[in-house]
Amino acid sequence: MMLHSALVVLLALAAPAAAQIASGEVSAVRVAPVPPSPAEGLSAEEVARWPAPEARQGVAVDARHFYAIANSRIGKYRKADGVKVAEWVGDRVAIRHLNSCVVERTELVCANSNYPQTPMASSVEIFDTRTMRHLRSVPLGVRDGSLTWVERRAGVRWAALANYDPPRSYLGRTHRDTRIVLFNDSWAEMGGYALPDSLLNKLAPHSLSGGSFGPDGLLYLTGHDASEIYVVRIPAQGPVLEHIATINAPIEGQAWAWDRTAGRTIFAISRSTGAVIVIRVPKI
Repeated sequence: MMLHSALVVLLALAAPAAAQIASGEVSAVRVAPVPPSPAEGLSAEEVARWPAPEARQGVAVDARHFYAIANSRIGKYRKADGVKVAEWVGDRVAIRHLNSCVVERTELVCANSNYPQTPMASSVEIFDTRTMRHLRSVPLGVRDGSLTWVERRAGVRWAALANYDPPRSYLGRTHRDTRIVLFNDSWAEMGGYALPDSLLNKLAPHSLSGGSFGPDGLLYLTGHDASEIYVVRIPAQGPVLEHIATINAPIEGQAWAWDRTAGRTIFAISRSTGAVIVIRVPKI
C-alpha cells in the first residue's frame, strides 16, 4: 500500500512536466550546440614573388615598400621592382627573435621575444620606416607565452602569446595554451580570447606565427609552417573565437601583412627559399 501511494505521488509530480514537454513549452533534452564546420576549399592565388634573404620570420608592407624580417635583421625593398633599398641589423643578444612587424603610419611595430629561451619574455620594437632607425622599445617582460604578432585596431592592440608542445614547452604548457590577448595603448592587458579546437588541432605542435584583421573585419591567422590561413570571427558572446574558414595559400606559415593599398592582397613569405610572396585572398 505504501509503495502504491509513493508511485501515485511521483506520477502526479511528473505529469505537469510531461505535459509541458509534449506541448513544446520546454525541451525534453538540452544539447550543447555544435560549432559549424569551417568553410574549406578556398584558395589564395600567387601574383608575384621577390627574393629576400631576410624573409625568415615574416614581412610587413606599406604603400611603396615591403620589409622582410629575420630574427635580428630587417630588409627594406621597393614594391615596384623588389630592389633592396635599406636594412636594419640589430644586436643579436638584445633583439633575439623578431617574429613579425606591421606598419603604423611611418612606424614599423615589431613583436620580439627571447624564444627559445625561458622564462618566456617579450618586447615590442619600433622603427622609423623612412630611415630604418630603431626608435623605442616597449618591454612586456615575462608572460605566459611568446609574443608573435601585434596589431592596433580601434584603440586596442591585439596580439598572440604563443606556446608550444614538448620539447619547446615551458611549465607544462602546450600549443593549446596559445591565446589572443588585448592591450590598451599603455600596454596594460585588458582581455583576450581562446582559440577554438578546430584551429588548435591544425597548429600542433607549434603555435600562431602571424595574424591581422582583414578589410572585412575578420581576423586572419597563420601557423608555423602550414600552407593555410585560418579565418576567425570575434564572438558576440563568450571567450572563444569562431573559426569560420580555412584558406589554402602558397605560403609557409609565419608572419605576413595585408597590403592596405590593394584590397585583398597579402604579402607573405617562403622561408625555405628566402622569398616574399604576394597573394590574392578570396572573399569569405
